[in-house]
Amino acid sequence: MAKEKLEVIKEAKLTNNCPECFNQDLNLTFYQKHTYGSFFHKITGELSNKLVCNTCHSTIYPITWTDDIERMFNYYQKTAIPTKKSSKPTLLFYSLILVLIALVAGAVYLFISGATQL
Repeated sequence: MAKEKLEVIKEAKLTNNCPECFNQDLNLTFYQKHTYGSFFHKITGELSNKLVCNTCHSTIYPITWTDDIERMFNYYQKTAIPTKKSSKPTLLFYSLILVLIALVAGAVYLFISGATQL
């Protein structure tokens, strides 16, 4: 089973008013999803974000955003450049391939040496 982890790619402090408590201490964070499996480590193109007020510790959802928050979000969304999508094999994958190559080479050697004795 693959583990999923959200890696932070951009974090910004906003000075807009919180819709809940009206303080000017917001934190906007952009995440990129990474999956860690037994054989591969994949970086996906899936992005997510979270807007949190540091004073009242509430998550602010897009339905309650003001126009100012929306403008700041659009600006920071353009500056949040994600890592390229990729897939990288792990050490376990390489060791499994090596073992399989060794088994095939051994079988071929035994087959050839057995055929020359006849």
